[in-house]
Amino acid sequence: MHDQVWWVTGASSGIGAALARALSIRGARLILSGRNVAALEAVAAECETATMILPFEATDYAALPQLAERAWDWCGRIDGLVNNAGISQRSLAVDTDFAVYEQIVAVDLLAPIALTQQLLPRMIAAGGGRIVAISSVAGMAGVPLRSAYCAAKHGLIGYHDAVRAENEHLGLNVLVVAPGSVRTNVSRNALTAHGSVRGTSDKAIDNGLPPEEAARQILTALDEGKREIVVAEGMEAAIPALRRSDPDALFDRMSAMVQAGYAQQMEATES
Repeated sequence: MHDQVWWVTGASSGIGAALARALSIRGARLILSGRNVAALEAVAAECETATMILPFEATDYAALPQLAERAWDWCGRIDGLVNNAGISQRSLAVDTDFAVYEQIVAVDLLAPIALTQQLLPRMIAAGGGRIVAISSVAGMAGVPLRSAYCAAKHGLIGYHDAVRAENEHLGLNVLVVAPGSVRTNVSRNALTAHGSVRGTSDKAIDNGLPPEEAARQILTALDEGKREIVVAEGMEAAIPALRRSDPDALFDRMSAMVQAGYAQQMEATES
């Protein structure tokens, strides 16, 4: 990846920041995007290669043509795009305001589609490139308390699979990544039923894979030309395979998770 140009969204923390650092070690020049300029600058300071900080609001679709122009003109090309920016959810569907669905689908699905659509014609005309879509294990199965997130991440996989099918013969390679629990702020920044920021993390996330390990697995998958990988351990790693081989068993497990959660809440209330 020496001297390649990679654009990483959601680069201020978590998997995005870890990928930026890992790409830099391999010699890639980086365009770092997100909303937190100070955090982007901190990531840029940790990188060993040239960086361009290009902050923007993911859902400001009207600004994307100009931003894509600036990004492309920086080095005259973009060899790789990482669609990583996103936001999660922690609430039952029955309690969740529709506005939460609108926000999560806008950030997690429509925003990466809008950005990719800006770059796709340029990349194809230049002979191809690589796109990495950071979906989720929740993009392969319906996971409780994440109905909006699941909907968006399922859609993200479908869109990128279609883009791959249409353009692979033109030199465009697409890697879909489905992480499970990775030690990031995804749960802390998740939206509640009424759209407020949750503010607390999950035990599963806190005990998840380090972002650096997720980045290592993603770069290895790129090296090997893979089209899809699951970056997870334990039951989370088994979910995608179970969805295909024995969906009823998976559905039973997901339902049992909710029932167990309610039982724990009742015990806490009674005590």
